[in-house]
Amino acid sequence: MTNSTGTIDILPDLLDFGLVLVFCGTAASKVSASAGAYYANPGNAFWRTLWRAGITPRPFAPAEFRALLDLKIGFTDLAKFVSGNDSRLRPGDFQPDQLRQKIARFQPQVLAFTSKTAWRAFNRLPAASPVAYGWQNLRQGGTRFYVLPSPSGAARRYWDIGPWRTLADDYARRSINLGSAAITQGNRIKMNTC
Repeated sequence: MTNSTGTIDILPDLLDFGLVLVFCGTAASKVSASAGAYYANPGNAFWRTLWRAGITPRPFAPAEFRALLDLKIGFTDLAKFVSGNDSRLRPGDFQPDQLRQKIARFQPQVLAFTSKTAWRAFNRLPAASPVAYGWQNLRQGGTRFYVLPSPSGAARRYWDIGPWRTLADDYARRSINLGSAAITQGNRIKMNTC
């Protein structure tokens, strides 16, 4: 998809006004770029985690990512014009200023980074900078920031579903406040049975 700068995004943003939650990764993997869908690598636990943590009312396949707009969930990446593993990305591949512009335009309630690497790139922090999972002190307008353990198979040794479940609770509360009680009621029932 061609963006405002005339270049082609590897994966299109899934952004709209009124979103409760937007997930932001570093860049699409080669598998995701080929499939044209976010977190499409079978070794990536993203889609399973959304359901197991209680964010979605059922398991979704990567190709269904556009359907999450109905749940007030969106997607973007920090590096829109390259794909591949984080280890192959260069600092110049990331566009944190463009992401800030998107946040200012769409004003999601929460922007959740799907790795510490993505959070560091957004803030132009060195790779060794300490980052805690969960809520961050920085805000942009009404948007709060949250850092999640990476669901990538390459980051499995750091895996912890706990921060995902905390985010799910917050998402449920915010969705109820928007009048999406049917969605969040299904999430809470499932969360209690996991």
